[in-house]
Amino acid sequence: MSFFANLFLLFLVIQFGSNNGSEQTLNLINSNYFNPKLPPRTLSSNKKFEGSSDLVNLRYHMGPVLSSPINIYLIWYGKWTPSQQLLIKDFLLSVSTFNHRAAPSPSVAEWWSTVSLYTDQTGANISRSVLIAGEYSDRKYSQGTHLTRLSIQDVIAEAVKSKPFTVDHKKGIYLVLTSVDVTMQDFCRAVCGFHYFTFASKVGYTLPYAWVGNSGKQCPEVCAYPFAVPGYMGGNGPGALKSPNGDIGVDGMISVIGHELAELSSNPLVNAWYAGEDPVAPTEIGDLCEGLYGTGGGGGYMGQVMKDRDGRTYNLNGRRGRKYLVQWIWNPILKACAGPNAMD
Repeated sequence: MSFFANLFLLFLVIQFGSNNGSEQTLNLINSNYFNPKLPPRTLSSNKKFEGSSDLVNLRYHMGPVLSSPINIYLIWYGKWTPSQQLLIKDFLLSVSTFNHRAAPSPSVAEWWSTVSLYTDQTGANISRSVLIAGEYSDRKYSQGTHLTRLSIQDVIAEAVKSKPFTVDHKKGIYLVLTSVDVTMQDFCRAVCGFHYFTFASKVGYTLPYAWVGNSGKQCPEVCAYPFAVPGYMGGNGPGALKSPNGDIGVDGMISVIGHELAELSSNPLVNAWYAGEDPVAPTEIGDLCEGLYGTGGGGGYMGQVMKDRDGRTYNLNGRRGRKYLVQWIWNPILKACAGPNAMD
């Protein structure tokens, strides 16, 4: 239950105060740094001040976090190309790629280090070990091409029954990824992804899970922004930015997957880390930093990001030479949004 804030926030509303990142500096060689301005705040009355430590009341509610090595069980729903699957898997495996030769700074693993600052009531941190423990392809659309929040649990139940997946209720999280031709309740209108936990009546166990959809054809201007822009923007924005891997739907998914994994790890049963008093619609560690990708973000800017020689936009490096553009995460020590590409 994390991504219920309208994802139009990615390009309609970012009202940050001062944002301090890590002290890590960047290698400026072969990169062009820029800070694109997002469209003006016209269609939202949201008044969150995400960058202000005085106004963000993020609290721990005594529930568990994912402190054991995290096993991800991937469910590919619909039709996926091998290159799309490899791109997403490389991102997930980059979380635990600590070797700077394998993934130079600023890296996905360094980005996850902010997530790993969160602890449970015993003082155990969220694990920095993330593995892909299993995969299942539901190519026959077992639940049809239109899904609901509830039928996602049927997808997981089918995977557990058919794979069969290990029912890993101690270390496992289940990540359902739907292909570009699958619609989802509230997709594009209110969400690009969400997380929750399965009901025993549906799956037989309580298992943390997340769903993220490929918006490449349905609403790239919403869920794959800034790699696609809405027509109404006119001359009020930077124009669409070039995606780091040439697939705007999957490149857009990567940031949403990062967002959901961060929140699923810090709030797997919706009773751990979140702001606000309503666990049904919590504001979590990813929600607090929606639309912020680098230093100087806020007031309509996404922050300082990079372009490579081919003009591809990114802020993180992954394994096997991959590049990604992933939103920042709320740092509980700095009490601000942070990422490894911070320049201050």
